[in-house]
Amino acid sequence: MKYFFLIFLMHFSCIQLFAQEDSIPPQRDIDTSSVRRMPRRLGPKEDEKEQEPEEITIEDYKIITHARDTTILDTTLTIQKEYQYNYLRKDDFELMPFANVGKPYNKLGVDFNSNNLYPALGAIALHGNYFEKEDIKYYNVITPMTDLLFKTTFEEGQLLDASLALNTSKRLNFSIAYKGFRSLGKYQYNQAESGNFRTTTNYVTENNRYSLRAHIAAQNLENIENGGLVDEEDQFESGNSEFSDRVKIDVRFSDANSKILGKRYFFDHLYKLVRKEQDSSSQEKTSLGIGHQFNYETKYYAFNQTTPNTYYGDNLVSPIEDKASLKTMYNQFNAEFYNATLGRLQGNISLYNYNYFFNSILINEEGIEIPSRLKGEEIAVGAEYEKRIKGFQLKAMAKYNLSGELGGNQMNASASYNIRDKHKITASAFGSSKMPNFNFLLYHSDYTNYNWLNVDSFEKEQVYGLRFDLESKLWGNLMVSYSTVDNYSYFGADSSIIITEGSENANIRPLQENNVLNHTKIKYSKEFKVGSFALNNTIMYQNVSQANQVLNVPELVTRNTLYFSSNVFKKAMFLQTGVTLKYFTSYNMDAYNSLLGEFYLQNNQELGNFPMLDFFINAKIQQTRIYLKAEHFNTLFTSEPNYYSAPNYPYRDFVIRFGLVWNFFM
Repeated sequence: MKYFFLIFLMHFSCIQLFAQEDSIPPQRDIDTSSVRRMPRRLGPKEDEKEQEPEEITIEDYKIITHARDTTILDTTLTIQKEYQYNYLRKDDFELMPFANVGKPYNKLGVDFNSNNLYPALGAIALHGNYFEKEDIKYYNVITPMTDLLFKTTFEEGQLLDASLALNTSKRLNFSIAYKGFRSLGKYQYNQAESGNFRTTTNYVTENNRYSLRAHIAAQNLENIENGGLVDEEDQFESGNSEFSDRVKIDVRFSDANSKILGKRYFFDHLYKLVRKEQDSSSQEKTSLGIGHQFNYETKYYAFNQTTPNTYYGDNLVSPIEDKASLKTMYNQFNAEFYNATLGRLQGNISLYNYNYFFNSILINEEGIEIPSRLKGEEIAVGAEYEKRIKGFQLKAMAKYNLSGELGGNQMNASASYNIRDKHKITASAFGSSKMPNFNFLLYHSDYTNYNWLNVDSFEKEQVYGLRFDLESKLWGNLMVSYSTVDNYSYFGADSSIIITEGSENANIRPLQENNVLNHTKIKYSKEFKVGSFALNNTIMYQNVSQANQVLNVPELVTRNTLYFSSNVFKKAMFLQTGVTLKYFTSYNMDAYNSLLGEFYLQNNQELGNFPMLDFFINAKIQQTRIYLKAEHFNTLFTSEPNYYSAPNYPYRDFVIRFGLVWNFFM
């Protein structure tokens, strides 16, 4: 109810907009429906009487990524916006969501190219909605701009993601954003909720010598963990009408929960010691600057359970209160040279401090103490290069760890070429070497078998790969990648640990594959249009060559959308409606371990090979996009359900959900 008044205002505004006879232009790559006139700023010698208003278009509202790529705010309604209208706000083609919002996503595809030289905390399955520093967006707007997303969830709760960007001058911009949701879910003890607060600023001096960007993020993700279904065959798969109300299905836990809490402070600034401009324009010709990047983050993952369950084996104490904490501080100092002819070259040196710890000390049955923390520092050097030559764009970066045990090296290089603004070809290569995440190396738990130390026994994961991309308005988009992975780390069953009946997860431990595995992925997408109708297709093929079955992915994943688009009501509304089919072949889908917050390998049960059909009706009125979807409606005709997101975790049943995305300007 706390969002009721806000939702009422949104709906009232949408009704008012709908009632207006607004001349929305046909669908465009960039929406210019938001055009206003305002007085332009006067120069020192300009006369106020000669002041003329200038047009403000959607192109004046810019979004800047962590990699400094700039895009323009897009208020159009496209099929790609339909794919991105979800909890993550990105295309989830290679992901398989769980039944409730905010729960883990199982993998349908893998990408081994990593941007991080050092290990993460762990609990990766629960980090889908965690904003890393690379996910934070910065803004450059001409007037205050708001982006608001609302979407219904499952049973009690709702999802709201709101952001406000504004500036005090052309050179100083701020933003504040909050994403919060709560969803009870259809099954027992399956509630999820989170809050993600972000605030950013970016500043450039009038002479363009000094630039700064910074952000603060505070995030809290909480899940009630039910451990999955206990008797899926007799209750879920039987089709018995008694269990059509999913609350009646038995689940494993009723008193367990997990939580991730993180806080981060980041800033990146650069001062140009030398700066020269072109004689005939204000474009920069040559510059030499020094910069500094700082990132401090604290994070913890906790799993709590009132009464221990034999599903995870024997316990040391009761209740279960596991908590893994990580504090990191990263400082990078760099020198950057830019020349309009030679390109941009940066050299840097970085210092990384980490403190991964537990609030306990464990001595095992052999009398060996398992330490409570891993603490140290890493020093690395690196370089980056970027150059545009007409239609060519070259990018390269490399880092090498000089001291420390966690990092190794990292390399990324790419070359792209635009052909008449219709085709873009990109070839890239990547490689990295680093230790697996901290929860592979050290873990403490109140469950006996979930305590380990692998710092000396685990090797650094080594990844090398090649990738080719073709983006063409005529031929479609094609991506081909090939990766080799040595010392692949994963969670799985340890055959040396003897378990009893009812303790199915007591032997789950971090493991490492000593043989090299090879992964090939081919992904192709193409849309066909006939009048107001369109068929959008995406298909992905994967193949894994491995000595042992340690990486499981579906061989084929496809998504096909048949939809209709047209202006209606004298062009006051743009309407889009259609049906989406998503399908993947059966494979040994990873299982989920709620104690670790991780997926683990299982080779006993094949899942998949079922269609997921969604019907949607979307509409755009000025800058408001309205979404209505009937998800997985083919379950209405399924007599024996067999759709799962992971072993013991069913996918969602038929449900109707609605929401909107609203951009408004002040």
